[in-house]
Amino acid sequence: MILVTGATGALGRPTVELLCAAGHAVRSLSRRASDTPDTVVADLATGIGLSDALAGVTTVVHLASGANAHDSQHTQNLLDALVAHPVEHLIFMSIVGVDKHAFAYYRDKHLSEQLIAASGTPYSILRATQFHSFVAGLLRAQRRSPVTIVPAFTMQPVAVEEVAARLVELVDAGPAQRVADFAGPEQLQFRELARQWNVAHGRSRPTWALPLPGPVGRSFARGDHLGTPSGAGHTTFAQYAENAAASR
Repeated sequence: MILVTGATGALGRPTVELLCAAGHAVRSLSRRASDTPDTVVADLATGIGLSDALAGVTTVVHLASGANAHDSQHTQNLLDALVAHPVEHLIFMSIVGVDKHAFAYYRDKHLSEQLIAASGTPYSILRATQFHSFVAGLLRAQRRSPVTIVPAFTMQPVAVEEVAARLVELVDAGPAQRVADFAGPEQLQFRELARQWNVAHGRSRPTWALPLPGPVGRSFARGDHLGTPSGAGHTTFAQYAENAAASR
């Protein structure tokens, strides 16, 4: 049995689908009751329900993540529960560059990595660059604006479905500790990504690229969040934008 945390999120949904398609028995962890089969209610923030969620589980795919810098406490609560319910493999989804980036959210991801590595649980850690949907979310929020405003740094977005497929490979491969980063196929200025998005959606508007201040801005400007120039991903952001526009 595989337990997936964050199963209803952007990465969790395709991961659960691919695991089920591959013949795995999957249990989805949720904070709220659901009519979806094989869903168990538990709260990573408090640890309540984790014991029941882990019963009979051999592999945990830990994808749960919030928009804050407190995910490491959730990871610690999960590790505490694993003491009484040990598993054969814990897979953790992290982000490229968390060991050197100044962004607090990234630094907390790195702390989760360290907690897992020190826990004694057999594990694999996969770092990926930002998903296409992350870039698209910022641009969608400005769809009615006469100007598109983006940060002045380079991005390397990756298809979430490809990251999900890589996670399934890791499930089948077994514990491997830190594995190779999974990055998108292109490194492009955010301004160019905005241009591709606007072209795909038939919009013509100026784009302003503004630098981010402080240590976080310097980390992004250095490219601390980037993988190798040609990553393992195949789907470009232009392709994603065209598909998104066609599905409207």
